[in-house]
Amino acid sequence: MSLTWHNLAFNQLSLDNLYDLLKLRVDVFVVEQNCPYPELDDKDRDSQTRHLFATNELGKIACYSRVLAPGMSYVQASIGRVIVAQDFRGAKLGLPLMQKSIAIALDAWPDAGIQIGAQHAIESFYQELGFVAASEMYLEDDIPHIDMIYQGDNCPGTGRSS
Repeated sequence: MSLTWHNLAFNQLSLDNLYDLLKLRVDVFVVEQNCPYPELDDKDRDSQTRHLFATNELGKIACYSRVLAPGMSYVQASIGRVIVAQDFRGAKLGLPLMQKSIAIALDAWPDAGIQIGAQHAIESFYQELGFVAASEMYLEDDIPHIDMIYQGDNCPGTGRSS
């Protein structure tokens, strides 16, 4: 499968991209996970927010994440709205999606660190990427979550280097 990766600011998204990204997010987070919540939170439009997604040869979005500047969700930079579209699940896109998201955050805000609010059910996936638990489990929109901090090799302040 051939994918094209896109790392865009809000004002760089085409109307079709924006529609497809929002539809994917609502389809997964609101409908599939049966979780009515305010999907549109104004963080998408911030000038520093990055929208990372991959499209296949037909332009269909395979996966997506949103990378936020420090101070938008946490003191650190953050990665959220992490999705692999249903038609692409099983293609192992979660790993490259998160690796690219981490690289974007570290490149843009090298001294900020990264914090995420991870769904508790996939905590081990994030641990494999270098995140460590930073909270007890809590409910967010009736889904168990856990805050995690990136402690990977390229994270400033960890004493590690690549």
